This record gives sequence, C-alpha cells and structure tokens, in this order.
Amino acid sequence: MKIHHLLLLCVTLFFSGCATLTKDIDVKTETASGVSLADYKTFAWVASAQIVNDPHGNWEPTNFDADTEIKFLLLKELRDKGLEETMRNPDLLLVFAAGVDMQNLEFVKDSKTKMNSLQQVPKGALLVVMIDSATSHPVWVGTATGDVESGRSNEDVRKRLAYAVKKMMADWGKTAQSRY
Repeated sequence: MKIHHLLLLCVTLFFSGCATLTKDIDVKTETASGVSLADYKTFAWVASAQIVNDPHGNWEPTNFDADTEIKFLLLKELRDKGLEETMRNPDLLLVFAAGVDMQNLEFVKDSKTKMNSLQQVPKGALLVVMIDSATSHPVWVGTATGDVESGRSNEDVRKRLAYAVKKMMADWGKTAQSRY
C-alpha cells in the first residue's frame, strides 16, 4: 500500500512541476471562417524567423537552437494530424516566427507594500501561420506567449516550447472558428 502512495505522490509532483513550468504560457488559435482544415493534406515550409536579440543568452540557453526545435515540434504535430511535408504543390504553406521583447513592462504587485509598480518583465512569443497555397490567404493562425526568465535549462526551454506547440495544435481541424 505504501508503494502505491509513493507512486501517486511522484506522479502528482511530476505533473504539478510541468504545470508550474508552463503556467504563464497563453496559447490562442484561429481558423478562417468557412475553412475545413481536414481538406488540407500536404504542407511546405515557407520561412521561419527568430526575432531574438539576446546577446547575453538570457532567453536561449547556450547550445540550444530554438528555431530547429520549433520546426521539429511543428513537424511532429503536423504529421500526427495526418499532414505530409512536400516540396511539390503543397496545400499549405507554413511560416513561423519567434521573438522576445526583453524591454516589456508590466504592473507587478509588490509582496511587501501590496502596491502595483511598473517592472521589466521580458515576454516571448511564437507565431505560426498556415497559408492556403492556392489562394495565398491565411487559413489558420496560432500564437503562444509567455514570460522569459534568464537561466532556464535547455530541457526547460524544450519543455516549454513542446507545451506551446502541442497546445497550439490541439484543436487543429476541429472547428472553423476563433478559439480566442
């Protein structure tokens, strides 16, 4: 009986740790009106952009390539949704951008004085856009935003990106409406 309690405690701590790691991440998606995402079967990468000015490695840990990681995560999710990557006549064109605003200011409540004060709270964002290749119109947009903390490990950044991409793609193809 004690082993079961220990196992339950370990599982609870594991999942609460993940929730804490990602609690600040806000994900939104929107599908163009009248579009059935199920009609799309193939995609091609158009471009990706990292709009990150992080000369001191505050956001992106040393030896970590966020661009490659995001592309890997998106590819996995799209394949899981039944889409196939192709260079010949793709149904969708995929573009994404990741950026960090190290100068973002927000009101933060001081724990001692209980008063709000303006403080620097860096924010990161991921934007993913799917474009119908026949019409050149966007048919799906996903965004994820979250706080940026310096000193995160490669593994923590990887988990945060994985959470954002997985949550972003969770509603793919369910309904053609805004999920804001």
